Amino acid sequence: MRQRIQPRTLFTCLTLLCLLAIWLSLALGPVSLPLVDTLRAGLRLLGMPVAADGLEQAELILGQIRLPRTLLGLAVGAVLALSGVAMQGLFRNPLADPGLVGVASGAALGAAVAIVGGSWVGGLPDAFAPYLLSVCAFIGGLGVTALVYRLGRRDGQTNVATMLLAGIALTALGGSAVGLFTYLADDATLRTLTFWNLGSLNGASYERLWPLLLVALAVSLWLPRRAQALNALLLGESEARHLGIEVERLKRELVFCTALGVGAAVAAAGLIGFVGLVVPHLVRLLAGPDHRVLLPASLLAGGSLLLFADLVARLALAPAELPIGSSAFIGAPFFLFLLIRGRS
Repeated sequence: MRQRIQPRTLFTCLTLLCLLAIWLSLALGPVSLPLVDTLRAGLRLLGMPVAADGLEQAELILGQIRLPRTLLGLAVGAVLALSGVAMQGLFRNPLADPGLVGVASGAALGAAVAIVGGSWVGGLPDAFAPYLLSVCAFIGGLGVTALVYRLGRRDGQTNVATMLLAGIALTALGGSAVGLFTYLADDATLRTLTFWNLGSLNGASYERLWPLLLVALAVSLWLPRRAQALNALLLGESEARHLGIEVERLKRELVFCTALGVGAAVAAAGLIGFVGLVVPHLVRLLAGPDHRVLLPASLLAGGSLLLFADLVARLALAPAELPIGSSAFIGAPFFLFLLIRGRS
């Protein structure tokens, strides 16, 4: 039997890892800052009485560029990881992914409509375009998820297998529609659409950040309160009902929470697929299936992983920047290694 890590040890290690990821994310980039100056400038931004000698550039870079980007990465990673835990609990499968309910493909389709449709009408005002893109992606994700949930309902019950098949079908349909928009796009629009579909934290700002932070806070507060219900659901739906769990209500809440979280994350940063699958599975291997540990640990691990992936995307070809989705090689080979190891 595999030896599990004690929760206290796991949370200590993940907290230190998250702090390290934040520190490096603030310090490193096309213009790298000394780690000590990064720490001093960060303390000044928090209102601490730190001497300002030689910190003007560091404060400007941190306050206007890297701090919103780091916060965006933490929020997106945490929401995707928590949504992955929710979907794996709902489908009772450690290989489930938030995209199974169609939210990612719906968000991608909404964004494609905004990007390509905007070019057809002669472009949108620069001040309005980012918000329209985010709103369309969010509405698309929620709309497709609602349709998947509706198709999975019958006689007042939600059939998880039917919902899974509906999600796969609508994901394929959404991918085909995005492919059609990609074919119809001109060169400039095609580059924007391709970069967005691969995900990026570039262009992070406080205006784009605060809606996601509100959603991330709500998801982070709500899902841990349902940890016991998720543990009961692992035993099976009938057993969970005997334990007093309102299974249908729990399913609705999990689907809505996933749609809300992933829709907001995709609207803010584009499609980033590997976090919601790799992080919950890895944490489950380390700490076991107890959702009281799995949920908060995945929150920390998801934010850390996405910040490290963003660092690779920023530094690999600096000063150019890779889409963050292309840095999935951080998680994907390690995940394959875990699968091979599990088979043996």
